[in-house]
Parts: sequence; structure tokens; C-alpha cells
Amino acid sequence: MQKNAIRAVFSRKMGTVLLHGFSSGLPLGLTTSLLQGWMAKDKVDLTTIGLFALVGLPYTIKFLWAPLMDRYVPPLLGRRRGWIFVAQIALMIAICALGFTNPVASPYTTALFALVVAFFSATQDIAIDAYRTDVLHTQELGMGASLYVAGYRVGYPIFSSSIGFILRTICHGAPFI
Repeated sequence: MQKNAIRAVFSRKMGTVLLHGFSSGLPLGLTTSLLQGWMAKDKVDLTTIGLFALVGLPYTIKFLWAPLMDRYVPPLLGRRRGWIFVAQIALMIAICALGFTNPVASPYTTALFALVVAFFSATQDIAIDAYRTDVLHTQELGMGASLYVAGYRVGYPIFSSSIGFILRTICHGAPFI
């Protein structure tokens, strides 16, 4: 029985689920702790930083556009993988655009791009959850959920925040401390 469990954990499906968790955690870390740290370092007003908590709204209301994602199929890769692909391409573009904003000079532009990142991240979460439900067998759902959360926990607090702070220090030459 343990051999089957070990084989199941190291299967291609479970590896994909783990990586999906990682890719779901990255954008959330960027739009929460990293963005707030970036703005605090640049001495943005605390009220403005507090208003950036609203950037997480798409995660709360993602149920509104989830049926549309189930109804329409992107032209590439099918319904689930197609939406994951579309969301990840849009996320890469939005994250790059967010990186070029200046929260001191134009907080509304920064907020807009952070909101776009959160929207596409929530869209990616919808597609990944549906993909995981479609691909995994009933007896694999528990293990799949735990691996997804493990990937998420590496992507969100560890990777996106830590690496983001390091990259900001390298790119802007000013340490965060």
C-alpha cells in the first residue's frame, strides 16, 4: 500500500498539481505582502496602502465569471488547460506592467495593474481547480489538494515575497531594511 501511495505522490498528475499550486501562490504574494512592502519602503501614505487591500476583491467574487469559463472554450489546449494558459500569459504581462509602475507618482496606475494581476490570478485559480477536479480520481483528490496547498505555500509566502524583495533591491539598488 505504501508503494502505491509513494508512486501516486510522484506521478505526473500530482507534479502538475504541485506546480499549479506554486503558480497560484505567486501572484497573491505579489499583490499583497510584496506590494505593501514596496509601497511602505517608498513612503506611500498608510491610507493608500490600506486601500490596496481591495486589490484582493477578485479572489472573493471569482464565482461571478467562473460559469463563463465553463461555457466558453479557448481555441488552444481545450477548456481547462486553455484557460490556464490564457490566464498565465495574461498574468505574465500584468505582472511585468505592475513592476514598471511607480506607487508614489501614480498610485492609481499601480492599483489598476495590481487589480488586473489579481483578476487573472483568480481566473487561473478557477481553471486550476476545475482541472484538478477533472484530472484526479476520487481517491486522489485529498492528496492532490494537499500537494496543491504545499505548492501554494511555497509560491506565496516564501518565493514571491522573498524573491520579490531581493529583486527589487537588486534592480533599484536600495535595500528594503
